[in-house]
Amino acid sequence: MGKLTSLLTLLHNSSGEQEIKDELTKRGYRYTVGKVGAMDLFKVIAAIETTAKSNNIIDGDAYREVHALYHTILEALQGVGRGNVQFGEILRTVGLTFGIVRGEIEKYGYNGEWICVCIFGTIGAPKKGFEHDALGLGFNHI
Repeated sequence: MGKLTSLLTLLHNSSGEQEIKDELTKRGYRYTVGKVGAMDLFKVIAAIETTAKSNNIIDGDAYREVHALYHTILEALQGVGRGNVQFGEILRTVGLTFGIVRGEIEKYGYNGEWICVCIFGTIGAPKKGFEHDALGLGFNHI
């Protein structure tokens, strides 16, 4: 699931995207892709959470689902921020594409549903040309 979530995010709006979507559908996974740009961490988290709710990846009224997604987002953001999960406070801005995938994993004895978030984009000083690519992946059981 992590590899497919990463590919969904990285291949968004490219010729290989449909092949990944077909594989996700074949496996019975629910998925979505979105974009966010911000200097504030809470705006990034809110955008990903809102996208998950509005595309029926999670039930916004089910605490365990929202909670699992929240921790998955934070884990992915640690990759983007190189362990430092703060942006605007230290004058960093992000332009990100994110993929969210949810489904059952029977491989390796992981029974039940899991959720995965991959985040890819740029991070850097809020000045054009002062940013670099970053990638983060989060994975959690529901």
